Amino acid sequence: MKLNIAVLSGDGIGPEVTAQAVKVLKAIAVEFDHRFVFKNAAVGATAIDQFNDPLPEKTLDLCKSTDAILFGAIGHPKYDYDPTAKVRPEQGLLKLRKELGLYANVRPVKAYEALLEKSPLKRDIIAGTDISIYRELTGGIYFGEKHLSEDGNHASDLCAYSREEIERIAHQAFKAAQSRRNKVTLVDKANVLETSRLWRRVVTELATQYPDVQLDFLFVDNAAMQMILNPSQFDVILTENLFGDVISDEASVIGGSIGLLASASVGDKYAMFEPIHGSYPEGAGKNIANPIASILSAAMLLEHFDLHNEAELIKMAVDRSLELGITTPDLNDNYNNITTSKVGDFIADFIAHPYDTNANFNNIHLGQSTII
Repeated sequence: MKLNIAVLSGDGIGPEVTAQAVKVLKAIAVEFDHRFVFKNAAVGATAIDQFNDPLPEKTLDLCKSTDAILFGAIGHPKYDYDPTAKVRPEQGLLKLRKELGLYANVRPVKAYEALLEKSPLKRDIIAGTDISIYRELTGGIYFGEKHLSEDGNHASDLCAYSREEIERIAHQAFKAAQSRRNKVTLVDKANVLETSRLWRRVVTELATQYPDVQLDFLFVDNAAMQMILNPSQFDVILTENLFGDVISDEASVIGGSIGLLASASVGDKYAMFEPIHGSYPEGAGKNIANPIASILSAAMLLEHFDLHNEAELIKMAVDRSLELGITTPDLNDNYNNITTSKVGDFIADFIAHPYDTNANFNNIHLGQSTII
């Protein structure tokens, strides 16, 4: 298969972790006789610095002309800590989602056996956790009308949803549940918000089309608590934009590092794949950032194109790297010489030589990876 992939590495550690995902995809292309063509473009703070635009037209045009987008991370302190900034990195990401119609964000959350002790939560609480969060991505309060009074003392953000916006992502969540454990939990605030009452009504009606799937409801405050008390109870979580943003980041503590969580943002025509972590500018250039989330995002890209064997091999390589402790400092205190690029080297090498991992483990620690 030939795929044209737009690479929007972004800011901070974005270029470092994205480079590892590209490295792994190139290894997959060699092993499975695919052709992946990578085309780079600027986004976020980097694009503002170059073009005074967080999403230049040439970047948007590239995204519309390629098969998929591999995204890094955006953000920089000079914008993040300046509430008066008129042009901000996140505006580029929001515009990209809206322009491409990427209305469904899918975030897998898994408790890896090798990392159960790394989580701040107890082993017996998180063991067996395997969740898929479906977050609506192009509606709600993030995209609603915003108002600030002339004197600067009153502000408002409108949260609005339509039946169509709810139905299209709900269908995806129910279909996903049918291939998992047949359970969907709608997270809302229907006791207070009119938009949440619309969500609950529409999803309840739509659930009749999926009689094999159990539908549950949780208010978002209770859901946040249950994510800590008993996360393994969840299968597929369906929710709106703001709640999904908060819940999925909260879920990152289950695995022990936000550097493990990948995501896919998909619409009817376009698809983008990215880690859920931020740009971590303090770690930029130090070769310490965890690339696994970006690499798993590449696996989700392959699954999107029904390349399931290829995606499974990446997941096997990630599992092996975690079992052997070939991880960056956020997960490994014992080997401080394991860098971002060495993790990528090991995973790419596993793809080429899946039965030689013990030798490769030694090579990594000696700085002699077989992948160049």
